[in-house]
Amino acid sequence: MTDILIAQRGAGVAADSSAAPAAPQVTSIAADPQAGPVAAQAAPMSWKRRALRFTTLGVVVGGLAAAAAMLPLREIGDNVDRLGMGAPAAVAVVGGLLLSVLVPRTAITLLCGLLLGAATGAIAAMAAAIIAATATYYAGRWAGRGALKAHAGSRLDRLDGWLNNRGLSAVLLVRFLPLAPFGLVGYAYGTTSVCRKRYLLGTTIAAIPSTVTYAVIGAAAARPGDMSAATLAPAAISFALSTAIVLRWRYTSRRAAATPVVATAAA
Repeated sequence: MTDILIAQRGAGVAADSSAAPAAPQVTSIAADPQAGPVAAQAAPMSWKRRALRFTTLGVVVGGLAAAAAMLPLREIGDNVDRLGMGAPAAVAVVGGLLLSVLVPRTAITLLCGLLLGAATGAIAAMAAAIIAATATYYAGRWAGRGALKAHAGSRLDRLDGWLNNRGLSAVLLVRFLPLAPFGLVGYAYGTTSVCRKRYLLGTTIAAIPSTVTYAVIGAAAARPGDMSAATLAPAAISFALSTAIVLRWRYTSRRAAATPVVATAAA
């Protein structure tokens, strides 16, 4: 459209442009609807806002922890029996809430096996772990996303880079090792640049062996007479499968990393 107008006006336009200076070009955010979100996303969060969010998160977690401490543990078994078919879902939701307020996952998994049996208890415990992992990750994301990146050149920045580069292997390493409570690790990962998919996949793989094992132990504690070598078979199988998955992934990642080096040497 502009080219047509210039062609029609000819030399008159050139004269006018030489007489008057061109107006400065102003870029409007409204003209580019993506400019606003990109600019807002690039702007770092101020330390006051981050401190306020961390404080809010701490108050919420502390309040939920205080409420969880007042749960009538002796009546939980009777209430679970009354729920019938909805008991596993209710146990998973409550378990996820307890894990989010830093209750040890071992205790939650044992309780799931004690209340629901080995198979159903393991499924409910896994669901609780996934719920807690998702909730804590997003809560940490909301409170302190970019907190490590904000310290450019520091140890925290290098730690964030290492976690992001290692990806799934870093999540597996942290989850397999009992370094901190399950929920606290989720909050911490939310502040890093590790993507959601790798975090949830690594958390799920790492949680399978211990979940099945402790659920079986919890079920055996409720019914000691049913304890046998066959009872521990699901735990052994799940541990073997998880180990095989991790070893296969490490082999694939090392092979992929070595391929560019071989191609460069051949060139």
